[in-house]
Order: sequence, then C-alpha cells, then structure tokens
Amino acid sequence: MLGMIYIHVMNLAALDLNLLVALDALLSDASVSRAATRIGLSQPAMSHALRRLREILDDPLLVRVGPRMELTPRAQGLRAPLKQTLEQVRGLFVADGFDPATSQRRFALMIPDHVVNLVLAPLMARMTEEAPGVRLDVTPWRGAALRAEDFPRHVDLVINCHPDAFPGFHRQRLFGDSDSLAVRRGHPQAAKLRRMEVFLKARHVAVIGRGLAEDPIDTWLLARGIHRRIALSVPSYLQALHTVARSDLVAFVPGRLIGSLSDQLGLVSATPPVQPDGDEEFLFWPTRNQNDPGSTWLRRHMLAVGRDLDRQKKRAA
Repeated sequence: MLGMIYIHVMNLAALDLNLLVALDALLSDASVSRAATRIGLSQPAMSHALRRLREILDDPLLVRVGPRMELTPRAQGLRAPLKQTLEQVRGLFVADGFDPATSQRRFALMIPDHVVNLVLAPLMARMTEEAPGVRLDVTPWRGAALRAEDFPRHVDLVINCHPDAFPGFHRQRLFGDSDSLAVRRGHPQAAKLRRMEVFLKARHVAVIGRGLAEDPIDTWLLARGIHRRIALSVPSYLQALHTVARSDLVAFVPGRLIGSLSDQLGLVSATPPVQPDGDEEFLFWPTRNQNDPGSTWLRRHMLAVGRDLDRQKKRAA
C-alpha cells in the first residue's frame, strides 16, 4: 500500500497542466497528428507528450488496430472526468460570468438614509424585469465598521458625499445636491426666513449623524460667525423632516429630499438668508469588485439613476 501511494505521489509530481490539455486532445481525436493540430503543437512535441503520459498513467492510451489508432479502455474511461477537471481548472482563472436574468446573487450596499429615499425606488424599477432573482441588502450606516480592515470584503457599493472617505476604493460621481431649509406647508414664518433675524430666532432641528459631533450645517454656519437656535437634534434627515412636517421647527436638509417628500409630508423649501455650498454624492466600490461582471452591472444601473437625478434637477431649474 505504501508503495502504491508513493507511485501516485510521483506521478502527480510529474504531471503538469499542458500534459492534461494534450491528453484531452489525444482522447478526443485518437490521433497524434490531429491532436497536435487541435492545440497548436508540432507532431514531435505531441508524440513526446504521449510518451510521458504513457509513463505516468502506466497505460498505452492509444493502440494501433489495423490502419487506425484506438483508445484503450483506460483512455475511454478518462475522457469524461478529464473534460470536467479541465473545466474546473479553467474556472480558477476565468472570471465568473453574470447573467442578470438568472442570477440569484445578493449585493450589500451601504447608503445614507436620505440617499436611499432618492435612488432605491428607481434602481429597483430598473432591476425588476432584468434581474428578478437579484437581491439588494442595504446595510445600516455604521461609523466604526468603515474603519475595520475587513470592511471592503463585506460591502459591494457605498454612497457618501466625501470624495476621500474610502481610501483604496474606486470612486465615481453619482449626482449633485444642495441643502435647503425645510418647513411645513403653511408655516407662519416661511416667507420671512430669508431675513437673518427671523432665521436666527427660528427653532431648528439639527441632524447629527453617527460619529459626528455636530450637524455639518452648523460647522459651515459657525465658520461664518452664525449661530442658529437648535431646539432638537436627531440622527437622520428623515426623522428631521417628519418632525418639521408636524411642527413649526425648521431644518437644513438635502434639497432633493424635500422635493421627493413634499407631497407626502406637506413640506416646502424656504429661502434662508445664507445658502450652503452644493454637495455631491459619490459611488464607491472596493478594488476587488473593479472587474467583477456583477458589480459592473450594478454600478451601471446605479450611475444611470444618478444621471437621471441630475437631469431632473436641470429641468426643474
């Protein structure tokens, strides 16, 4: 038994991938010359490969019967498993294809809540007919997770407004936006909020996301010597808007979000005395996904949604 194991180990050490390819051609054509032509070898090189295979497998493989060559029983038995093995080996070096019509793949997306409200419905509308089996998992926005070493292995796409937020990720602009002052429809001071004294007396909702010490709007205002009156702080823009819709509070939030929820919540945009700079949202993906067909397909659809948002903004302007 030990001797047999030793022989098997020696045979495996003597084998290489080129010999397997040559063996497949020989078993398919039962001819040294035709097999050589099939894989682009000279006839002497194929004859040499056959000699090596006979030694390794301890079988003649091809034997002459009258005017032609025929496969031995051992060679006949090798044909199917060899083809299967070669396909598996090729799969190690060829990227998996992606057919959206049949794929059951799951993609993990990390998206802020206000962007979810803008992109998810049109993205799903694009995918419904083309990829009915694909599933999107939108994960919570977790500040600590973004710094973990294994974070790139657990996410397919990330959306963020900071262009340098994810070193080592690829990045592309998704769409542009700007902050606006949201108030409920019928707010008694809506038209007067353009005056600085009314703006400063108004009761504001601050949106302080995970990992932040203050609302970015306040960072911007304080740099200009403006200190607004904060009556409430919440962790998300959607919570701010739901509160504003049912009170006389006001809140700086992304302007697109006000527009998308204006009918549903009864919101309007008021003109503030100062206008924050415009923002851009960026699409990020880990380097491992750069050439992945499935990720490429999903990015294409997400970027198309972003272009549609920009076109809508231009038409509204």
